[in-house]
Amino acid sequence: MISELCVCAIDSGDVTVVLRHEGHIEAPNWLRDGSFVVNGGGAMYRVAADGAMAPIDTGFARQCNNDHGPSPDGTWLAISDKVETGESCVYRVPLAGGVPERLTAEVPSWWHGWAPDGGAICYVGARGDRTIRLYEMDLTTRSERLVVDGFDHVDGPDYSADGVWIWFNGERDGAVDIWRVRRDGTGLERMTGGDSVDWFPHPSPCGRHVVHLAYPAGTRGHPGGLDVSLRILPQGGGASRAVVTLHGGQGTINVPSWEAGGGARFAFMRYARA
Repeated sequence: MISELCVCAIDSGDVTVVLRHEGHIEAPNWLRDGSFVVNGGGAMYRVAADGAMAPIDTGFARQCNNDHGPSPDGTWLAISDKVETGESCVYRVPLAGGVPERLTAEVPSWWHGWAPDGGAICYVGARGDRTIRLYEMDLTTRSERLVVDGFDHVDGPDYSADGVWIWFNGERDGAVDIWRVRRDGTGLERMTGGDSVDWFPHPSPCGRHVVHLAYPAGTRGHPGGLDVSLRILPQGGGASRAVVTLHGGQGTINVPSWEAGGGARFAFMRYARA
């Protein structure tokens, strides 16, 4: 498999390839210094702006999945790993590398977003009946709070730049759409409603846009190896538009990947057979 780490300019749709990698890497984060973080084979890597790739030391956490991302101040990297617990658990590790610090007491849990002030994280987890729901954790108290219920499945939560909203994809009655909800669980709104199967919404740092992954109608789950599109949705609501089509899906844009501080470009992965 060939993995291409790409950058898309949303106004023009122009795509620039940062790294062409023989192997499978996923889920880019775009860091403040212009480098990127990706995962592959259970390990985490930092990719320089020139495409040079180097491993990040995550200690015992050697089964990291594609649910990861940097803290707003750039000191921490949230990771989701199952070595210690047997199921995905959320940790934070110094972005420069080091010993993981466990955050979620309950498993399985998959990290997805960091509040803009750095004081909380949002994630999804399965508890009790194993339905995957949306949770938030205060990082001072380490208390877990259910944000919203009533969905068959929830995934991909991420915060708006003002910290007011959590965006996520939610499944009801077989339809997967993009939703948003206030952090106290009020104001639930469905933001898409077409035929596509919509996943992984990421609000831009400028507060204007949301990028999300759109699968063909009838897709079940969030598989890889499909022809998909990345779409831009106004944060205030309205019609979305496709900015790039590609071969991918799982691993393409699971986590926040906007250029730090901006709203003009985002990173993504696309795939091809070697």
